[in-house]
Amino acid sequence: MPGGLELLDLVHRVHLRGSFLVTRAAFPVMKKQGYGHIVMTTSTSGIFGNFGQANYSATKLGLLGLSNTVAIEGQKYNINCNTIASFGGTRMAEDIIPPDLFKEYKPDLVAPLVAWLCHKDSTDTGGLYMTGGGFVSKFRWESIEGVMCHESQSDAVTPEVIRDNWDRICDFSNSEHLSTTAEASTHIISALSSLTQGPNIQPNRTYATSSSTKATSGPMAALGMTVGPISFTYNSKDVILYAFGVGVSLQDEDGLKYLYENSEDFAPLPTFTILPAQLTLTRSNFWTQIPGWSPDLSKAVLGEMYIENLKPLPPAATLSTTMTIRDVLDKGSGAAVIIETTSKDETGSEVSRAQGCNFFVGEGSFGGPRSSKVVVSLQPHPTRAPDATKEYKTGIDQAALYRLSGDPSPLHIDPSFAAMGGFTQPILQGYCYFGITARAILATYCGGDVTKFKAMKSRFSKPVLPGQTLVVNMWKEGSRVFFTTIVKEIGKECLTGGYVDIIEGGGSEGASESGGEAAGAGVFSEIASRVAADPTLAPRVKAVFLLDIKRSGKVAAQWTVDLKEGTGAVYQGPPKGGVQPNVTLILAEDDLTALAAGKLNPQSAFMSGKLKVRGDVMLTQKLQSLLKPQAKM
Repeated sequence: MPGGLELLDLVHRVHLRGSFLVTRAAFPVMKKQGYGHIVMTTSTSGIFGNFGQANYSATKLGLLGLSNTVAIEGQKYNINCNTIASFGGTRMAEDIIPPDLFKEYKPDLVAPLVAWLCHKDSTDTGGLYMTGGGFVSKFRWESIEGVMCHESQSDAVTPEVIRDNWDRICDFSNSEHLSTTAEASTHIISALSSLTQGPNIQPNRTYATSSSTKATSGPMAALGMTVGPISFTYNSKDVILYAFGVGVSLQDEDGLKYLYENSEDFAPLPTFTILPAQLTLTRSNFWTQIPGWSPDLSKAVLGEMYIENLKPLPPAATLSTTMTIRDVLDKGSGAAVIIETTSKDETGSEVSRAQGCNFFVGEGSFGGPRSSKVVVSLQPHPTRAPDATKEYKTGIDQAALYRLSGDPSPLHIDPSFAAMGGFTQPILQGYCYFGITARAILATYCGGDVTKFKAMKSRFSKPVLPGQTLVVNMWKEGSRVFFTTIVKEIGKECLTGGYVDIIEGGGSEGASESGGEAAGAGVFSEIASRVAADPTLAPRVKAVFLLDIKRSGKVAAQWTVDLKEGTGAVYQGPPKGGVQPNVTLILAEDDLTALAAGKLNPQSAFMSGKLKVRGDVMLTQKLQSLLKPQAKM
């Protein structure tokens, strides 16, 4: 672990050594006056351990040992020493505690316990207390009566005797034993239930299972459980932040569409629908609610993801999301939990669905089914060379930026936490490169039209490091685009078995609403004639122009003027072969006609908003020779 000893020493010096030095200085004074009260602060990470916090948890448990020793040594001098494990809504915990509970974990609600433990009338010593949000509970080490494993007339205790009595040795059936940090958190959250309205988690007893009866304990007890609905309110700021998180830039041809709330076509990216599904799972505290099963969340891996957009999301809305556990699979080496979510808008209309597969390493062999009939299947890509390929280099800060709206796990920002998982540095969120891949397909085969992006499925097969380059290979067959995403630096696939279902046709490729001539056809017929008449035009211009022509406020047709290769070409539709336009012009059909006839001044059209330009504005000047002489672009 690079820097592991330094990090251990730093944390040790602050928490354990610091507490020791202060206590050593105060103890003689208290001893002399025959009175004293000391309170030390440990953590549930010290009591139970916590993934990625070896230095912190070891130090905090050491502090508890120090406190207990001070209590023993101080007893004859009337010096009491107690320890608290507190939950406080501080800045450090803001991204860990669910938002609806964060406000209840006020640090000043911990202070009264400290005040009492320091009061002259308080006689308790050597105690350990968990506290948070006004909840106080004394905690103690716990043990069963024990089993005598020493065989008669034998000098040894055999492993076989331990094995044969193991169930009795580990039997806590008559006591409440908190064994994880998650269980300790749930203990306090339950006490706060009267202050906060949490999600309603109930088993769905009518759900069909692979066995004749519904399991009441263990992993299979999760089957059919439902959560929600849980509300998710977002606005343009959230939409823009997510777009930044998946790499949208103002340098992109369609960057304004996702980064500027006043853009005419401003809209959330299709993969934004992941957020309410993810929030529902994290806010529900679901994994602590399963009878007889507390999976180790530090060993959870995102296996597969499917999203389906039933209609485009508006720039701002409040969605209500319900989550259901559709299946629990026993894979031997782990447990696979299939989670489905459905999100509805304010009218109660479904807007999106999602299905994720969470795999818990080491939680298998519980006797459950190995396969599922409800999982949305992966699909192999065609064996021919890709029809289109796009590259995207992620940024060094990509994971740090995405975690502001997506996955806030320290695995994606804390080097020491990542090292505990065997990574040389924090890794990129799977949802992040899932979203980046979706952008590549959206631009290549949907012309940037989010209404054409219907569904997406893929498996997460390899981790990605911030700063690495993603190569998205695409194959289009009918209305389905198959894809794989490769990490260029290592030549390994990070997304496999993937596909995107798109809606063919639609507003950006159709003709007129009445089925007549495509919008702008007359003007572009003239432009095509001029391009054909001047074979030197393309070598001089070296740019691709995309024009979105509107009727009744909607894009009725797209036209491409390709002056980058060969002798040039003019055709209806977006640029072929996934080529990105250098500049996009958006205007109504009547304004196009007026512009071409010299009846509309281009500068006036631009300033009044009739003509919108994205990309390199200066390139529009090179179109002037293709229109009437009066119409200078």
